[in-house]
Amino acid sequence: MKGYGMLKIGSTGWLEKDVPGCGPMDAIVEPIALAPCTSDIHTVWEGALGDRHDMILGHEAVGKVAEVGSLVKDFQKGDKVIVPAITPDWNSVEAQQGFSMHSGGMLSGWKFSNFKDGVFAEYFHVNDADGNLAKLPEGMDPAAACMLSDMVPTGFHGAELAEVAYGDDVCVIGIGPVGLMSVAGTALRGAARILAVGSRPKCVEVAREYGATDIINYKEGDIVEQVMELTCGKGVDKVIIAGGDGETFLDAVKMMKPGGRIGNVNYLGQGDFIKLPRVEWGSGMGHKTIAGGLMPGGRLRMEKLASLIHLGKLDTKKLVTRTFQGFDKIEEALMLMKEKPKELIKPVVLM
Repeated sequence: MKGYGMLKIGSTGWLEKDVPGCGPMDAIVEPIALAPCTSDIHTVWEGALGDRHDMILGHEAVGKVAEVGSLVKDFQKGDKVIVPAITPDWNSVEAQQGFSMHSGGMLSGWKFSNFKDGVFAEYFHVNDADGNLAKLPEGMDPAAACMLSDMVPTGFHGAELAEVAYGDDVCVIGIGPVGLMSVAGTALRGAARILAVGSRPKCVEVAREYGATDIINYKEGDIVEQVMELTCGKGVDKVIIAGGDGETFLDAVKMMKPGGRIGNVNYLGQGDFIKLPRVEWGSGMGHKTIAGGLMPGGRLRMEKLASLIHLGKLDTKKLVTRTFQGFDKIEEALMLMKEKPKELIKPVVLM
């Protein structure tokens, strides 16, 4: 089969590989819709996960089941499915502890394009099919559903990690596709004021549509000063970090009230350390909590999030600003994600 992957750090290309085998609890899936992610960019061009050779990229897909293992109960050949980016081993000790995304070791629930071939292939393997696949609801747009693989659950997890509650003032740092879903998730959880940090006009427009009440443009001055001015010097209750780098935590801690909580879902692709401001962190005693986590995966989460789209509570079509037709367009879509023109939020490749 044909696939598009990472040849080595800084290099990508087309690969020829055998169609993966199907274990008794697993499935082989043929893609219907695929989306490149900024994580793919970090992996290839920053070497964030270390060197990978001839590894097929991609972890966002909607597909059609081509084969199931003998022990799979709920799926069969021909079913259209949403495939989460994180596919845990559900019988692991870590899953039983409540951290399925780390099944088998830290970040090991993230298999696609981490230590296993990803979804940018004519066929790809899904472990534990009954636990990790979700049926595509009838009539749902595959491009919109593709956002459920990663963008929606990761963005929403930022709101979960920050423990956003009714009436909270929340700042979302970074309003790419994940940050936009953090804005949407924060609004759904009942936040009062939502301050969104970003500058690209299309992202700003969509952030307001998802519930942002204020826009903080980092090109127009220090973001902490802007937040403090808007909140009359009080700061915000919660911060979600969905963009930036290791130094972004400096701003997040400074703009947050004592007793506040940071939810980080940003993939830090570079650097050895993050920085915290000693004084604004209360010299270590400010009750300012930092929680960082990989999105939960699995079937239940996909089904619940799909129901939000199906019932009109969430519109992910706003994220899809460019579509490509045909498997051979994967390379073009990935390079577009790397270049990130101002009008881009998310590209999708339709088969």
